[in-house]
Amino acid sequence: MEDLRAELAEMLDEAEWEWLIPHAQRDAIVMVDPQLDLLDVGMAIAQDQLTTVQRWISEQQIYKPSPEQLADWNADPTHRFTALIVQPYVLVQDTHGAVQSTPHGS
Repeated sequence: MEDLRAELAEMLDEAEWEWLIPHAQRDAIVMVDPQLDLLDVGMAIAQDQLTTVQRWISEQQIYKPSPEQLADWNADPTHRFTALIVQPYVLVQDTHGAVQSTPHGS
């Protein structure tokens, strides 16, 4: 199990939205709440821990990006994320969204 965590840790990286677009087009992007540890989520998915994953989904801690989010990121292809590939998904945390100083009118 430690081997898997170490393997996933090596694959954890920063990615610009531009690099993630092909994964978004095949509906493989899964957003992970910044309060969750990306490696923990990757481990749970890799090990088919369905109960844990279902709980995160029901609590909306992991979810598919909304059309609005996709549009925002398409408008800013250099927006950066922390990303982890766990086939067939790309787990993504928007760790930079919270520090944006320009408010979006909603």
